[in-house]
Amino acid sequence: MKNGFMIAGAVALCLSAGFAVAQDAPQMLRQDDMKAIGKAMGQLGAIAKGENTYDPIVVQGALTDISTKITDFTTHFPPDSKTGNGTEASPAIWENMDDFEAHAQKLADDADALLADLPADQAAVGAAMKTLGANCAACHKLYRVDN
Repeated sequence: MKNGFMIAGAVALCLSAGFAVAQDAPQMLRQDDMKAIGKAMGQLGAIAKGENTYDPIVVQGALTDISTKITDFTTHFPPDSKTGNGTEASPAIWENMDDFEAHAQKLADDADALLADLPADQAAVGAAMKTLGANCAACHKLYRVDN
């Protein structure tokens, strides 16, 4: 009976270790960053469309998340992470890493500029969305593939 518990415990430990490794895989980390950026864009979009009322705390938090996550995002592209874990990263990233990083930096810079001069109403959030969305679209066009 003791051996059965020990075996079950060892199996559980191995399974949880495998899950932890998968969660730390670069592909998963960058997907988490993109999900957070998408959520932040969704918050801004809801304000811009009038679905949610303007709230400067929400706007500031969303812009901060975008700036922080896009800066972290580019750190998760080691050469051995081109495939696997449902990645949508184009091989062009590794062929043009400087340009890819410049696109990410542009988004971070625009988010930081908006943080420094926080959009003050629904219309200003809409204008901010156009700026940020253009950055996202330009990068996705070059560096994202749909699976």
